[in-house]
This record gives sequence, structure tokens and C-alpha cells, in this order.
Amino acid sequence: MKVKKAIIKTGIFIFVLFIIIISVAPLLWVLLSSFKTNREILGGGLGLPAVFSMKNYTDALKLAPITQFYINSILVAVVSTAASVLLFGMGAYVLGHFEWKFKNVFRTLFSLGLLIPGAALLQPLYQTFTSTNLNDSLSGLILVYMAFGLPTTIYIMSSYFQTIPKELEESAYLDGAGFFKTFIRIILPIAKPAMGTAGVLQFLLSWNEFQFALTLTTSNTKRTLPIALYYFKSQFASNYGAMFAATIMVVIPSIIVYILLQEQVVSGLSAGAVKS
Repeated sequence: MKVKKAIIKTGIFIFVLFIIIISVAPLLWVLLSSFKTNREILGGGLGLPAVFSMKNYTDALKLAPITQFYINSILVAVVSTAASVLLFGMGAYVLGHFEWKFKNVFRTLFSLGLLIPGAALLQPLYQTFTSTNLNDSLSGLILVYMAFGLPTTIYIMSSYFQTIPKELEESAYLDGAGFFKTFIRIILPIAKPAMGTAGVLQFLLSWNEFQFALTLTTSNTKRTLPIALYYFKSQFASNYGAMFAATIMVVIPSIIVYILLQEQVVSGLSAGAVKS
């Protein structure tokens, strides 16, 4: 019996180690390559750079308007995340904590949003944005990202709200608090794990999305950070060091956000899964 458990634990350890390696190794390779010259990169992918230089990073900032893209990405990601958590959180609260007619119908409709591929909506969204003058605007991108994050936010937060005892809000109502005051003062502080989970997923969606950012924006003053990599793919394809440096600058913020909020993500998903 002990031998069997040891074999199972060893197998699990090897599997987890394999997942870690295939997940971290490419990022580590790109990070090291961002400090190498083109000759070092083409001469051999493995090994440390001869000199750790920031030249590739400065070249990347010169070749593409990364600073402007950074500002746009931060604005779009932060606003869409905050608005989604607050506005959709209210909808999730009603959907998960109250009993009313057609409740399950709405829940099903929100869930069906997860099945719609983004590519199928490119053409109608482009036509709609062009006719409403939302094309090539940050507000348009924010609305798109909020819409695509809505099903996930609703599902996570409504599942978590179901675990909150109704006696808490009943006590608040008895003390004279209305819906909004109860939601802001009582419910949201308790729902921090769900907010963290939904917020991280929405932030990653807004930060890393490429397809809609490329299609719905045309000027450098409105485009987001993932588009910066498109510059190196097209105009500066031979400058591998600068391209790897730009890649690191794109992915590092999302990794930092997830690391800082990983506990909330895990607790939020597990708490919602228990009830749902």
C-alpha cells in the first residue's frame, strides 16, 4: 500500500514538474534572449548572454510607440475591470441572491455568451462601431471587453453570492439600508475573493486581447500594447532582440497582477464551485 502511494505521489510530482517546465521554460528563454544580440540568438538559443545589456529594450521603445500603447492598455484594462466588477457584480448579486421569475432563463442566456467565438463578431462589431463613431476609440474597446467578460464575471460572482447568508442583508434592510448601500457596505467586502477572481480574468482579457484591438483601432494614439508586437512581426522582423524585449514588456504586467491576486483567484473559484 505504501509503495502504491509512493508511486502515485511520484507520478503526480513528475506531471506537475513537467507542466511547470513547459510553462516557464519558454518565458525564461524569451527573457534571456531579450538581453542577447541577434548574433547570439541566431547562433544558439540556449545559454546566457555574453553581456546583460538593456539595448534591446531601448531599441524596442524606439521602434514602436510602446509608451503610448502602455498608457492605452492601462486605461482600458483598469476601467473595463473596475466597471465590470461593479456593474456586473450588481447583476450577479440579483441573479444569485434573489428569487424571481425567469431567473434561470437569464442565467442560461449569460452562460451561452461563453460559447460565442469572438471572430464571428468582428464584422458586425466593426460595422456597428463605424456607424456609431466608436471606431478607433478607447471607449469602444472598453465596451467590447466588458461585453466579452460579462458571462464569466456573472457566473463567478453569482455563484459566490449564493454562499453568503441572506440574514446579513436582511439585518441591513432592517437598519434602514437600501439595495445600493447594502451591496456596497455589506456584500462587496464579503465578496472580495469573487471580485479578485473576476477582476483578474477581466484584466487579463483586456490586457492581452489582440484581435479586436487590431480591427477596431487604426491610430497609434488609440491602440493597446499587444499591437506593439505586430510592429516587429511586420516592419522589424529581423530585430529579434528588440522583439523579445517588447514581448517581455507586454506579458510582465499581467503576470505580476496574477501573482499579487492569486490567493483571491483560488479562493473565489473554489468557493463558487462548492455552491454551484
